[in-house]
Amino acid sequence: MRESGGRGQGPGRGAGGAGSQGGPGAARRTSGGPGRAGRQGGSSRSEGTGRPASPENPPRGPREGSDPLDLPFGRDAFRDDDRDNDRDDHRDNNRGRPPQDPGDEGRGRSRQGDGDRGRPREDRSRGGDARRRSRDEGEQPRGRGSQARDESDRPRGAGSRGRGSSAREDGDASRGRGSRDDDGDRLRGRGSRDDDGDRLRGRVQGHEERSRGRTDDRAGTRRDGGRPGGEDPRRRGPQEDVPSRRTPAGRSSAGGSRTGRGGDGPPPRGPRRPPPAPPRPPLVLRLGSPRRRINIGLIGMTFVLSIFAGRLVQMQGLDSKVYEAAAADQRQHTETIQAKRGSINDVNGHELAVTIEAREVSIDPTKVPVSIRAKAAAILGQQLGKSQQEIAEKLARTGTHYQLLARDVDPVVATRLLQARIPALSAKKTYRRLYPAGDLAGSLIGFVGDEGNGLGGMEQSKNSLLAGRDGEQRVETGRDGQRIPMTSSQRTAPVDGQDVRLTIDRDIQWAAQKSIGEQVRKSGADSGTVIVMDVRTAQVVAMANAPELDLGNWRKAPASSYVNKAAADVFEPGSTNKVITAAAAIEAKAVTPDTVYQVPDRIRCADQVLRDSHAHKMEAMTFRQAMAQSSNVATIMAARKVGSQRLYEMLKAFGFGSTPGGGVPSAEAGLLPDYKKWSGSQNCTVAYGQGVSVTALQMASVYQTIANGGVKIEPQIVAGTTDTTGRFVPAPAGKQTRVVSETTAKEIAMMLESAVGAEGTGQLAAIGGYRVAGKTGTADRYDAELGRYDGYTASFVGFAPADQPRLVVLSVVQNPKNGHFGGELAAPVFKDVMTFAIKSKKIPPTGSAAPPVRMRAGQ
Repeated sequence: MRESGGRGQGPGRGAGGAGSQGGPGAARRTSGGPGRAGRQGGSSRSEGTGRPASPENPPRGPREGSDPLDLPFGRDAFRDDDRDNDRDDHRDNNRGRPPQDPGDEGRGRSRQGDGDRGRPREDRSRGGDARRRSRDEGEQPRGRGSQARDESDRPRGAGSRGRGSSAREDGDASRGRGSRDDDGDRLRGRGSRDDDGDRLRGRVQGHEERSRGRTDDRAGTRRDGGRPGGEDPRRRGPQEDVPSRRTPAGRSSAGGSRTGRGGDGPPPRGPRRPPPAPPRPPLVLRLGSPRRRINIGLIGMTFVLSIFAGRLVQMQGLDSKVYEAAAADQRQHTETIQAKRGSINDVNGHELAVTIEAREVSIDPTKVPVSIRAKAAAILGQQLGKSQQEIAEKLARTGTHYQLLARDVDPVVATRLLQARIPALSAKKTYRRLYPAGDLAGSLIGFVGDEGNGLGGMEQSKNSLLAGRDGEQRVETGRDGQRIPMTSSQRTAPVDGQDVRLTIDRDIQWAAQKSIGEQVRKSGADSGTVIVMDVRTAQVVAMANAPELDLGNWRKAPASSYVNKAAADVFEPGSTNKVITAAAAIEAKAVTPDTVYQVPDRIRCADQVLRDSHAHKMEAMTFRQAMAQSSNVATIMAARKVGSQRLYEMLKAFGFGSTPGGGVPSAEAGLLPDYKKWSGSQNCTVAYGQGVSVTALQMASVYQTIANGGVKIEPQIVAGTTDTTGRFVPAPAGKQTRVVSETTAKEIAMMLESAVGAEGTGQLAAIGGYRVAGKTGTADRYDAELGRYDGYTASFVGFAPADQPRLVVLSVVQNPKNGHFGGELAAPVFKDVMTFAIKSKKIPPTGSAAPPVRMRAGQ
């Protein structure tokens, strides 16, 4: 055994341990030489011992939450691995130091464990017996244990506070870690008493029991080699990894207490480090009770399922009928089956307006790829008669799924387009209104809009009769609009419209329209009108306007051409109105055709002077001659004998101021002020047709009444209709009203025949071989746009044959620029139309000659 001291026989945990060779702890090295040997009986100090308690050094208790002894190994590892531990301690303590020569031991640098190696085996085993006794006795030690460790292996690196005592060479009192060797005093530390040893042994025993499970693992780790460098995990403390600090005296603060090689006194002690913080216990996630989670989940599921169950009960039980109806409405779609519109025919059955089958071509722009749009636009534009740019713009509107390309497309063209396989192109079956005669009676017939409703003329006035009643079909369709096979359907058959047969004769209409059109162009007039009427029935045979509406291109025509001027335009009739004054005077027996008047060329009426139709000297005229030469002054003289009231009543009886019946579209009533409101001059001007307003249809009706022997018949434009079986049903005859006596009517007719004679103003209306009666008219024209009189209205109206009247023809030229007299502009139109109508109707001449009459006074 070496004198420098080493381990005792036991770990040096109490006074009962052997430790006669210097105690269980390593001798503390001093600068003077080797450390003193520990005293026998446990002069070393265990880890739990310390200096005596004092105010400067209060007693320490065990660290909270840590092992009282903090032993890294159990009793088996301690007993079996003593020798290995000594060698490891030696390596750990000398790690990082330069190699030592053998002479170092004499200078107090002896290695730890040398005492154990030089100690007999029985001394070493004695310490093991002491440990076993401590474990068996089960006493609870008050210190931290007396196992001796090398200072370099202490976990806290707190200088000389090892687990054994260290003697100091300079004789200083031990600071609770051992006894002084020179005076033999008892250890003042806790490990110097027997009772303290007992308590120490109990503490060791309790610690070993708690750390029994990990001792073998740590020992096994060390036996297997431990960490690189020979470090012993059992001997490393919490601050093992802290690097060593050098004090000014050459003492390591972390690797153990060591004096300098030439120092005389003890090395200075560094500041005491606080004990390491206890390791935090691992976080333990405490899970709730599984039963509670399951119960909560079941409650939630029950709540959700109850909501679904309630909703199902509501939908399938309470509201089942509502949802069933809603589902049916989604599947069922109502398709309108368009009824075929009835046709409009002339009196002989010739079609003036007819309905044919057509297609409505549309496309879904969203389904047309961009790459083929240009090609598709070119094909569609060429076939539909539209510009390629217009079609391309419609194909580019991808914000909608429906884009109408064209209506009224011929079925052959639509089939050709469908064969071109243009994506999303569809053709719907529709009907197209076709007008074979073009502009023939255009404004009278009217036209049909895009929605299938009449917008003018007969198309509008007889729309309900012509349109019929559309049918419908309820079918079930899918998402793509295709009909679902084998599903129920409800179909209501459409009722086609009825055909309307007019009183218009297509041929006479053409002749009238041609004649007035030419005269309007020649005279530079604004417009012209021709009406041909059957005397015996008052049926309108022709009703022509110039310019006429082209029904094939009505969308581009001006709005003024939509109006049927023959029935809607109101104008002052002028001299053609003198027949009513003559009828009132003759009917009142105030005058006769042979009554002579001294007629000047002007006459004062109230505050105005009215002039005759032409300047002349005072002249004696019969009333027949005044009518033939259209004398305004002679007419005023005859009207004064009648009076304003009777004249007004006669005008009313002939239809002035009231709308003519018979279903003529756009017919107006004209303007007939009450005689009580007539001005002073108006009492005179009304007699020759100024101050009242009529339509061409009204004036034609006046002459029809004279030609018909004084019986007025409401003008008729509709001859009849065809029922659903195709059978023709004639229209009821117009209302008949006697206005004047037959004698009066014949006398007036003879007076009108004189107006077309050699001395009359209507010579240009004469027709060879036929007796013609008629009257010219020239009136100042009131321009509503200007708000004053401007221009003239030239007119002529008559009938033929005069002795057996069959037809009445009226021609009116509005605001002509080349001439303005009715005998010059309107009479020739009358002649052309009457001649054609007579031949068309195959009306033969009567063969009789006009009876001689007295034209001038004195004859």
